[in-house]
Amino acid sequence: MERDDIIEYSLYTHHDDEQGKKLRKKIWMVTLLLTLVTVVEVFLGAMIKQDSAAWPYVKLTFIILTLLKAGYIILSFMHLGDEKKAMKYVILAPYIVFVIYLIFIALTEGAYVGNAVNSYGA
Repeated sequence: MERDDIIEYSLYTHHDDEQGKKLRKKIWMVTLLLTLVTVVEVFLGAMIKQDSAAWPYVKLTFIILTLLKAGYIILSFMHLGDEKKAMKYVILAPYIVFVIYLIFIALTEGAYVGNAVNSYGA
């Protein structure tokens, strides 16, 4: 009986060089896109001070870019990008609703705590 934990599965992949080039190009494009989004996030965080008037917009930009990056990771690494549109929505819609709900709860609780601290200190 052959053990399945020591089988080299890469030996069973059969594709020609053209398909390999497409796969490598896709991997590089995913890496490049995710790197660019991360560089933009780091640059914004490093250059704009928290006490500046633009900071709320920077935070909103962080949220949007992070959600886009997470969605792209799901589409790429979970191979959801190759599925039909209905299947994408079945997977992504609950995720999007849950994230919006978490953001709503965080903002609501943050506003409540901020109001409580301000009224207590005054």
